[in-house]
Amino acid sequence: RHTRYWRDWSSDVCSSDLAMTEKGLRGVSNPSALFLSHHAQDVAGSCVLATLEGTRPLLVEIQALVDSAHAPNPRRLSVGLEQNRLAMLLAVLYRHAGIATFDADVFVNAVGGVRIQEPAADLAVVLAAVSSLTNRAIPGKVVTFGEIGLAGEVRPAPRGQDRLKEAAKLGFTRAIVPKANAPKNNIPGLEVIAVARIDEAVAKLREL
Repeated sequence: RHTRYWRDWSSDVCSSDLAMTEKGLRGVSNPSALFLSHHAQDVAGSCVLATLEGTRPLLVEIQALVDSAHAPNPRRLSVGLEQNRLAMLLAVLYRHAGIATFDADVFVNAVGGVRIQEPAADLAVVLAAVSSLTNRAIPGKVVTFGEIGLAGEVRPAPRGQDRLKEAAKLGFTRAIVPKANAPKNNIPGLEVIAVARIDEAVAKLREL
């Protein structure tokens, strides 16, 4: 059985989250739950992204699998994310953080079939790939977002405060975010780890 999710955009002021079930359309009070896997324990290669669906913050699990290539040309395949951007991110990861994947196949997937079209997913993709490559799980209550530039900088994402508040509301306790998105006031229950560069983000990930 499959559950389909979408948003009613008939009003710019008020929209409803709906899911198609065997009994028809039903309201979804927490749409993020549809896109977060429920692992019995933390697993390597999984990272939670705070993205935007229209104007509303949405938490989505990004999964990565990095494995030894069994062909002369390693594969880079993404589902729900821009494939060309994946190749770029892996190049930046090597140049500015010293982590090489040139001899590995890299697969990235956005859970639940959702399509992520914003560059703010970059940091989640990179951290999921590093987690898979090192076979070290990211703690389950960590969330992230941020665009990565070719110079290795972590650039801010729009509506960062809304993303952080949504994460805190859903029980996340730590967030790795661009330095420019660090909140001026503390968000109760959420430790914000602000980073300026990709190598700094990878170093913070290793400390978790």
